[in-house]
Amino acid sequence: MMNERDWLTVHEGTKPLLVSLPHTGTDLAGLEDRFVSPWLARRDTDWWIEQLYDFAADLGASVVRTSISRSVIDVNRDPSGVSLYPGQTTTGLCPTETFDGDPLYRPGLEPDAEETEHRSRRFFYPYHSAIAGEVARIKGAHGRAVVYDCHSIRSVLPRLFEGTLPVFNLGTNDGKSADPALQAMVEEILAGTGETYVVNGRFKGGWITRHFGQPQNNVHALQMELSNRGYMREPEGKGTPANWPVPYDPAFAAPIRATLKRILESAIAWAGR
Repeated sequence: MMNERDWLTVHEGTKPLLVSLPHTGTDLAGLEDRFVSPWLARRDTDWWIEQLYDFAADLGASVVRTSISRSVIDVNRDPSGVSLYPGQTTTGLCPTETFDGDPLYRPGLEPDAEETEHRSRRFFYPYHSAIAGEVARIKGAHGRAVVYDCHSIRSVLPRLFEGTLPVFNLGTNDGKSADPALQAMVEEILAGTGETYVVNGRFKGGWITRHFGQPQNNVHALQMELSNRGYMREPEGKGTPANWPVPYDPAFAAPIRATLKRILESAIAWAGR
């Protein structure tokens, strides 16, 4: 069953898995003229992640996706505005700068507190309500649910982390958002790929993972942050309108896609035991 509104898509699956796509949107919600440029406002998009995981629905997973850009509102941040990574550089609920620190808005056109609240009511809370509704439905049908939150980011971002990010970055909020057995199962799959990976490294899970991951209530949440180079021919540097984003290449992405499919299949099997 598919329910759609102009910016939110909810696919109701049959298995005990929900896949969340919070940062694949490129819709700037009519704010194009207020941003420094539409390209800059879209640069930090989790590019092509919806294509990379387009097998999820066929596996029986529920899928929740927003088409609204993270530059308009980031549905993976604490709605109170509290930083998820105290002491580390990060972007906010309605970010005013890019990952590189470039200003997103033309001077004087940044959102104020009232507008931030308006965007939250319009986009943030409906997205989370959709996830909550699906989690409740899945738990009712299967007894427990796994929430898998999909992300990607550039491999080198000196403002956010040192060096080059591992290809796979699994986050469970330091083990608080998922059963240790589920975390270990996914980690074993990652170890078998031969690619670099880390568990609860720089990216431990955002608000979606931390808010919905309640193992004591039979809801287990994982965040997977992929380095872009794992599935696309990532250029060096910040990228320019001439070379970013690179087109999605199914053949290039096939190896990592096979690993991700195995992870989702294993999560479904684990949750169904």
